[in-house]
Amino acid sequence: MFFRNLTFFRFPSAIDFSAVDALLPHAQLKPVGPLEMTSRGFISPFGRDEQEVLSHRTGEFLWLTIGGEDKILPGSVVNELLARKLAEIEEREGRKLSGRARKRLKDDLVHELLPRAFVKVSRTDVLLDLQHGYAAVDTSSRRTGEGVVSEIRALLGSFPALPLNAEVAPRSILTGWIAGEPLPEGLSLGEEAELQDPCEGGGKVKVTHLELRSDEIGKHLEAGKQVTKLALNLDDHVSFVLGDDLVIRKLKFLDGALDQLEDSDADGVRAELNARFALMSGEVRRLFLLLEQALHLSKAEG
Repeated sequence: MFFRNLTFFRFPSAIDFSAVDALLPHAQLKPVGPLEMTSRGFISPFGRDEQEVLSHRTGEFLWLTIGGEDKILPGSVVNELLARKLAEIEEREGRKLSGRARKRLKDDLVHELLPRAFVKVSRTDVLLDLQHGYAAVDTSSRRTGEGVVSEIRALLGSFPALPLNAEVAPRSILTGWIAGEPLPEGLSLGEEAELQDPCEGGGKVKVTHLELRSDEIGKHLEAGKQVTKLALNLDDHVSFVLGDDLVIRKLKFLDGALDQLEDSDADGVRAELNARFALMSGEVRRLFLLLEQALHLSKAEG
């Protein structure tokens, strides 16, 4: 269990999470109903089969998991059946249905097919640092992240969490790091970047497995391109790609961090997950606080 992406949200660290465990059973995931398309709710971080433990906390870190069930009903299947029904009606009655009647027929077909539709299950994990007031959602999708925040807001009644906001344009900082400006202590360049012309419709260049402070990259910078994604390493513990949207992708924990697990006496699946969560939460906090200063991230109000 290690997150692969991080979409951050900030919230006031004064928020009280003491009632979370009492509230979670009332917001637990319910199976998607026969005529429903989707269902969302909390599940145990340790797996869907675990019914009693719906959260996990280590010190000031809280781990929550949103479970999902979505009906898979391809539009092509609905449209094919609709076309068949329309043809039958036209042949039998010698007339074509109006637009409103076609829509009503389509809705009836969807309701007929829903109980037999395949259900896709999903989970999205979120790490909350209660001391520093940020939530790190394991997704690269802002929409998915917002969905997780909405579930926590519904659980608590109030959760004023907002996406990260940088007081200085992230592109300018990322571009400066490639151009030769010193990186924050602990950070080093990786071998992957994306550069884009700031003009509307401008060209985009993606490079991988390449020395980023090179003549080739320098020419792109001289032409006015700016860095929109940049691979970085935090010591020998974590590698990741930071975007100008402040989302961290391709998060990977390296030997420098994983070696700490070898010293753990964790025994059993839950104990191992607990050890991994403790390791991950510490590294994510270190990374967040470093980026907070380097990217001039705004504090949460309240």
